[in-house]
Amino acid sequence: MQSETTQIVILVGISTLIFLLMPVFLIFYIKISIKYRKNHLLEKAAMQQKFEAEILQTLVEVQDQTMQSIATELHDNVGQLLSLTTLTLNSVDLSNTEKTRKKIENSLSLVNNSIKELRELAKILHGEQLVENGLGNAIEQEINWLNKAGTYQLIINNQLLGLSVTSPNKDLIILRLLQEIINNIIKHAQATEIEIAASFSDNTLQLTVKENGIGFDYEQIKEKKTGMGLSSIFKRVDMIKGSLNIQSAPNKGTAISIEIPYP
Repeated sequence: MQSETTQIVILVGISTLIFLLMPVFLIFYIKISIKYRKNHLLEKAAMQQKFEAEILQTLVEVQDQTMQSIATELHDNVGQLLSLTTLTLNSVDLSNTEKTRKKIENSLSLVNNSIKELRELAKILHGEQLVENGLGNAIEQEINWLNKAGTYQLIINNQLLGLSVTSPNKDLIILRLLQEIINNIIKHAQATEIEIAASFSDNTLQLTVKENGIGFDYEQIKEKKTGMGLSSIFKRVDMIKGSLNIQSAPNKGTAISIEIPYP
């Protein structure tokens, strides 16, 4: 009997202790849960802020690259046209009516070409050829700049022209990725041929750039993700949750393929 009473007392004591500790554990759990949710929200806000900062930086870089292209175009093309116009007009001999007429006609043609070039540049300054008109048009503009250099044989397959779906933030980053890849080719590749392909299917956008330049040992830099301007490319592909595949070897050129969930 004494043993049963003792057991009952022990059970009552344990039950009472559990009953008293339950609110403590509950309060502790609630505090931990609130702290976790708060930290999660802060981390999410920080990630969003970082992403927005990266988008802003990308926008500035795209605009900077565009300004550089415009400056080059003004110097190499429009400047040359106006210089030729000045040279032609300065050589006019009013005593020779026929030659004067031809030189004035040539000058007018040069001036009209200059006006046409300036109008194209004005469109770019107003953003009409950037991502506002779709990624396909933005890529086409970059290809036009590259083509004007006359340095490379280009093979183009741009299937994004007229694409109905858009993703402004991703479009901006993809455009910057293409600009960086092209800049790397110009600076390092010593290529004579560049192939650019862009397509969209099954909610996936694919961008591929191949060139026949000197290449490099990709295995040596794959782990570090640095060298040849690749660090920024890796970072931007990660930002938009894409996948990046690079194939290169010395004297065998380089192929870069990017797949991105879209939009």
